[in-house]
Amino acid sequence: MTQTTVLFQQLPHGQNIAMPVYATASSSGMDLHAAIDAPQILQPGERSLIPSGYAIAIPVGFEAQVRPRSGLAYKNGITVLNTPGTIDADYRGEVKVILFNASNEPFTIERGMRFAQLVIAPVAHAQAKLVTELPSSDRDAGGFGSTGLHAMKGK
Repeated sequence: MTQTTVLFQQLPHGQNIAMPVYATASSSGMDLHAAIDAPQILQPGERSLIPSGYAIAIPVGFEAQVRPRSGLAYKNGITVLNTPGTIDADYRGEVKVILFNASNEPFTIERGMRFAQLVIAPVAHAQAKLVTELPSSDRDAGGFGSTGLHAMKGK
């Protein structure tokens, strides 16, 4: 497991909101808690930007990925729209998450509720190189479900 230090600054509206931490020693993501003033109802098909109450500083060479919480997604149809959302190492603002209600029922977000998770991951920078032709592969340009079809041909 790669170790690094991420700095969090609690913002005034984040008072009494738990700092993002891992729920268990083997958790991949830190839970984010809603730093809203009053309960917010997310209607079916509606999206809302939910603040965490914390600004962040991520070390160079890493990113923070914002992801849905599996329990909210499964039980309530609540997801993160731009999953995973990427927070770059040079961003110093508040962590906010675009939640979306994909269910047919209204969903209430309460202050302090765990609403998303933050995964810290290493980043590789690639050098873009323009070529006239790409090397071939077993898959070539097949996409959107084609890997299963290619696997079947080999049997």
